[in-house]
Amino acid sequence: MLIGVPKEIKNHEYRVGMVPASVRELIHNGHSVIVETNAGAGIGFTDQDYQDVGATIEATPASIFAKADMIVKVKEPQAVERAMLREGQILFTYLHLAPDPAQTTDLINSKAVCIAYETVTDRNGGLPLLAPMSEVAGRMSIQAGAQALEKSNAGCGMLLGGVPGVEPAKVVIIGGGMVGNNAAQMAVGLGAEVTILDRSIETLRRLNIQFGNTAKVLYSTADALEKAVLEADLVIGGVLIPGAAAPKLVTKEHIKNMKPGSAIVDVAIDQGGCIETSHATTHQDPTFIVDEVVHYCVANMPGAVPRTSTFALNNATLPYILKLANQGYKAALLGDSDFLNGLNVINGQVTCESVAIALNIEFVAPEVALNA
Repeated sequence: MLIGVPKEIKNHEYRVGMVPASVRELIHNGHSVIVETNAGAGIGFTDQDYQDVGATIEATPASIFAKADMIVKVKEPQAVERAMLREGQILFTYLHLAPDPAQTTDLINSKAVCIAYETVTDRNGGLPLLAPMSEVAGRMSIQAGAQALEKSNAGCGMLLGGVPGVEPAKVVIIGGGMVGNNAAQMAVGLGAEVTILDRSIETLRRLNIQFGNTAKVLYSTADALEKAVLEADLVIGGVLIPGAAAPKLVTKEHIKNMKPGSAIVDVAIDQGGCIETSHATTHQDPTFIVDEVVHYCVANMPGAVPRTSTFALNNATLPYILKLANQGYKAALLGDSDFLNGLNVINGQVTCESVAIALNIEFVAPEVALNA
């Protein structure tokens, strides 16, 4: 199979779909890889680094999309990239389709085979290809929140951990999954007063064992969430329903009644955000203010630490890329029900039920679509 790695073009996105070591693995397995020039420059890899492991360098994204049997990316294809997809071509990347009808329509029209990292599952129901970026985003959310609280950024001017004789900031984390867990680790480490809300009793038990008295864990009801948010200096939105649009748990009314100069980091923004006042921002212009509350809603947070993020992502995606290349997409997906959950669009049909429901589009079971 011929695998193509284009340069990412989303705002301030420096990650790359495959590092040279991953390319070497594919070539070792008998495949060919073409890489767009400077695709790895953002994380310190030159074209020569890719050539040294056997890749061919292409000058333009158009030549990558025109030649490759499979496109491996990091972020969802932008409009100009979607226009270059072709029928039967495999696209393997993050998609986040539920809040993005324009992208979904373009992928349907392309008739490409579109497999999303974020909906691939494992035997325990986990999300192995989303997990590494959730770890990064969770940890980064506390850094971003700490900066948002600085007075120069319109925050209240509060240090997360306080100092002796001065109380620390109150950090409220909505969702105790991978994002919430990693955010809590960072916030606790800095000495903040941390509260984590979740609706899974098993998750709350696990968090209680992990953090002990260093963080409060609360069952998330409307009442508990409202009280916590209104007392918070920093709110981290880490809610995830795999493949679906995130529920709007923090309302406009909550925002209106939060402390002036408090801050929100909506890590769920890739799936539409769990804060009603959120809208996606970029690393170039990361924040905006609603009712004196600073909102940080960057849709590709891990892109700010691209070297760490790319290696973490490649460690997770490489076995799946090899499976697609070695077996072909039909055998790879039909032979692994967890991998099959990653199929979102094929031959003009939506095969992820959560996406279909969110966008009111007809759903076709992935097995049916693959066997058609």
